[in-house]
Amino acid sequence: MGARVARGAWALSRAAGGCRAASSFQAPPPGAVDVAELLREAAGGEARAKAARRPPDRCSVLLFPGQGSQAVGMGRGLLGYPRVRELYAAASRVLGYDLLELSLHGPQEDLDRTVHCQPAVFVASLAAVEKLHHLKPQVIENCVAAAGFSVGEFAALVFAGAMEFSEGLYAVKVRAEAMQEASEAVPSGMLSVLGQPQSKFAFACLEAREHCKSLGIEDPVCEVSNFLFPDCRVISGHLEALQFLRKNSSKYHFRRTKMLPVSGAFHTRLMEPAVEPLARVLKTIDMKKPLVAVYSNVSGNRYTHPTHIRKLLGKQVVSPVKWEQTMHAVYQRKKGAAFPSTFEVGPGTQLGSILRSCNMQAWRSYSHVDVMEGSQDPEPGTSEALH
Repeated sequence: MGARVARGAWALSRAAGGCRAASSFQAPPPGAVDVAELLREAAGGEARAKAARRPPDRCSVLLFPGQGSQAVGMGRGLLGYPRVRELYAAASRVLGYDLLELSLHGPQEDLDRTVHCQPAVFVASLAAVEKLHHLKPQVIENCVAAAGFSVGEFAALVFAGAMEFSEGLYAVKVRAEAMQEASEAVPSGMLSVLGQPQSKFAFACLEAREHCKSLGIEDPVCEVSNFLFPDCRVISGHLEALQFLRKNSSKYHFRRTKMLPVSGAFHTRLMEPAVEPLARVLKTIDMKKPLVAVYSNVSGNRYTHPTHIRKLLGKQVVSPVKWEQTMHAVYQRKKGAAFPSTFEVGPGTQLGSILRSCNMQAWRSYSHVDVMEGSQDPEPGTSEALH
């Protein structure tokens, strides 16, 4: 596994030194489809003899954050590393606007818009991988698994070589635009709920839907959209349903509720209009088997075949994110076995906080690759770069 990852996981192609042909979709601007070459550098050029299986404590796992982790200034801590500016320039060619300028200087309300936020987090996360590779190449070489939250799953798949950077970014662009449009069609949102063992999430959603019907809302939506960690969920749906839950939170044994700064009920059937545009793009992508294990938000399990990736990425838009289940799958091991090192690559440390609540022992080997600090000429191996 290590040798295969060394020549492939960050090279984004099957063969070291080769270049996989881009898909035939027409939308990206000319020249954008060769972006993978910017990222082609792993721990070696030619294939090496198959390495012996490494012990768990020498392996690594990469986690890619999702929407909500963005902040103005992200990317500033990455600009001194090889190819990061080229990566952002290539992204701007795909997107049609200056992503780096928006990421560095905002304004925040523009960066927070779904249509901008998803590409910004996707690119910042892969740029953070470039930083990690520059400072600690052995982490990339020894990577055995990757997982991404919502849009972060696209970044994880690009990292693992399942699709090219430009293909993944264009799919994210279409996804973000379609989800933005769907969210504007119905007043809806997402509510973070910290509960207790006796919390009644399903019953609460049922009563919230009944409340909406009493207001004249036909076919209301209120359902769990994210499984974060034990007793913590995100519930999404019509705003009237979420307001009802906040008002009656004690009835359902909710300890704390908080509206999330997003524009719609993501990962529910209110996003159904976004499925077809994304599916059309995914059909054009020559999906490959990931070079490391990548876990699906929809199932909580690792992908086993390229056709599953295309199918589940489309389904993910309207399905709950099973992140808690994913963490159990990634870190499941016999009692007393060592845990791999985990690196959160991208803005924010939310996935680290969730990991701590899911698995304290795994969290003890967690690090965050900072994207905010403004060192323009970093020295390899300096401790300030990894938090």
